[in-house]
Amino acid sequence: MSGGGLLVAGTTSDAGKSVVTAGICRWLVRQGVKVAPFKAQNMSLNSFVTREGAEIGRAQAMQAQACRVEPTALMNPVLLKPGGERSSQVVLMGRPVGEMSARGYHGGRQEQLLGTVLDCLERLRGTYDAVICEGAGSPAEINLRRTDIVNMGIARNAGLPVLVVGDIDRGGVFASFFGTVALLSPEDQALVAGFLVNKFRGDVSLLEPGLDMLHGLTGRRTYGVLPFRHGLGIDEEDGLRVSLRGTVRESQVAAPVGEDVLRVAVCAVPLMSNFTDVDALAAEPGVVVRFVDRPEELADADLVVVPGTRGTVRALEWLRERGLADALRRRAAEGRPVLGICGGFQVLGEHIEDDVESRRGQVDGLGVLPVRVRFAREKTLTRPVGEALGETVEGYEIHHGVAEVLGGEAFLDGCRVGQTWGTHWHGSLESDAFRRAFLREVARAAGRRFVPAPDTSFAALREEQLDRLGDLIEQHADTDALWRLIESGAPTGLPFIPPGAPA
Repeated sequence: MSGGGLLVAGTTSDAGKSVVTAGICRWLVRQGVKVAPFKAQNMSLNSFVTREGAEIGRAQAMQAQACRVEPTALMNPVLLKPGGERSSQVVLMGRPVGEMSARGYHGGRQEQLLGTVLDCLERLRGTYDAVICEGAGSPAEINLRRTDIVNMGIARNAGLPVLVVGDIDRGGVFASFFGTVALLSPEDQALVAGFLVNKFRGDVSLLEPGLDMLHGLTGRRTYGVLPFRHGLGIDEEDGLRVSLRGTVRESQVAAPVGEDVLRVAVCAVPLMSNFTDVDALAAEPGVVVRFVDRPEELADADLVVVPGTRGTVRALEWLRERGLADALRRRAAEGRPVLGICGGFQVLGEHIEDDVESRRGQVDGLGVLPVRVRFAREKTLTRPVGEALGETVEGYEIHHGVAEVLGGEAFLDGCRVGQTWGTHWHGSLESDAFRRAFLREVARAAGRRFVPAPDTSFAALREEQLDRLGDLIEQHADTDALWRLIESGAPTGLPFIPPGAPA
């Protein structure tokens, strides 16, 4: 017998679907329910490697953590990794299967994947008591409905009830709720059970008359009003939408343990991927993280991070155009700390031979690390464990570039020259003892009297964050009604709201 299910859709991208899905998952697992997350198709430059070596979206990995289960490729069978405005790498069941334009994907390839997606969902529902699915964008994207496999397409085929989340902080939430339902076909509307308001500020009693009117207009109830909370964002999905400034999770920097703070500048390279690597730095008391795109913004930085990217050669060009390349070379020559991660490690090397990603052939790197990189067609997807600075380090690798290290001091799979460090390992800074040792090195080189906190546990902070999401659902949603939806499906007799989907 298949377990229960629910699709969390949204009126827009960034309405809070990922956060709500994670919150529902954590609430359920605390009730003793065996639950798993699912997102049929994800577009994200932030990805993760499962233990079996499959690449999935980081949001689904985080939701699996909310469920207290190990993430697998079943939870995100289709991952699209943008390589520009019009094309993406298609990752199917954790493995890349090629590059495709948006027109080509929506022109037929997407429909071909429906069987795979439904099979994955059914396998999860056969194993778990409940599967909480996350939609993508809006379910009312009428231009894409015919080929949809992630919103109403999956809901219709799997008989899932749908909860529509709206971000009231943006405004227009009533119109968004009503319009979302009214642009769906009668068959799709029959599965939309109701709404959930996200990011509300103020007195809920002032909102309630509007919710009553919305119920009268649509015949659908609101299942909860979640208050606005700072710092609740789990790993973002779409790196293309990241602003260059102020993008670290509204984190409030705690007072430093030592006399100084430590300032970290992250170069906001194009197609920035797995920028979540710096979250562990931002979690440290006294560490201030910001994203930058001008060379003068590196002047007061104690550490500069060049993060991962889906376009290494494009990132190199961007760094040169902006004057950041010269600034990075000067820092390296002066012995001021620089850390390159994955694509950021590659740009710090001497040469890049790329006939795969950019197809630009041989390109000169910044030349600050004795490394030569050749892009292989096969993608490296591993979960390595090693040692650096006398501490155990765990990470994950996602890259086509194969690095030949020609000198320097060994550092994970890369190298270190002076205070310039490079590695393909994502997630290494989540290893607490290693992160503290690395920050002590950075502080010493920068001349800062910064002392890492002795007890910061990044894993524990993530758990606290997920518990806060579970608390939001438990305290501000009608959990009895939510469970009935998950167990029994959408209520019968929901009214049709005209005009419905266009023919």
